[in-house]
Amino acid sequence: MHHWITLFEEQIKETTWLQWAAVVLGVAEVLFARVNNIWLYPTGIAGTVISIYLLLAVQLYAESALNLYYLLMSIYGWIHWINKRNEPPVKITWCKGREWTISLAITFVGWLVLYLLLKNFTPSNVPVWDAWVSSTAWAGMWLLARRKIENWIFLNISNLFAIPLLFYKGLPMFAVLTLFLFIVAFWGFFEWKGILKKEKSTLSVNPVIAA
Repeated sequence: MHHWITLFEEQIKETTWLQWAAVVLGVAEVLFARVNNIWLYPTGIAGTVISIYLLLAVQLYAESALNLYYLLMSIYGWIHWINKRNEPPVKITWCKGREWTISLAITFVGWLVLYLLLKNFTPSNVPVWDAWVSSTAWAGMWLLARRKIENWIFLNISNLFAIPLLFYKGLPMFAVLTLFLFIVAFWGFFEWKGILKKEKSTLSVNPVIAA
């Protein structure tokens, strides 16, 4: 236990202002997402751009590629959210059959592809676990972009597996941050359910709005 505390303290001392900026922006993104605020995308994009720069600087190319995916999905989500061709902003909804199929395909096909890449082309000693954390996060980001409540489930599956993985890799500071994101995402799930329930209640009271 003393080893982890010492490592945690050392990481805090060695953290640069740019790294803290990426962490703060990442936390802000999740908090904005929890209350369904469009500012989740500008903060997420800024944080991801910084993260890609930092990861490339230490030659973590696979993690950089994953963050590039986050960046592209954030841009996609931002465009999908706002008015497009005079359509109303995207509302929170539950997944339907096609969206479940795509989400599961992203998760399991992505898991297999990443596992094979990590196993055959990298020195990773945790290819199965690392691939699973990434593929479930991919699915969660896609669902978040489409304002689907289930995005929190996929993101928290990723967070749940990422926490012990980060501790194992000697990154306790990021494991604690992921634990915080796990808690926020748990709240976000119920927050979004409440928003959807309120919207449905409003439509039932004012049926003209639905028309």
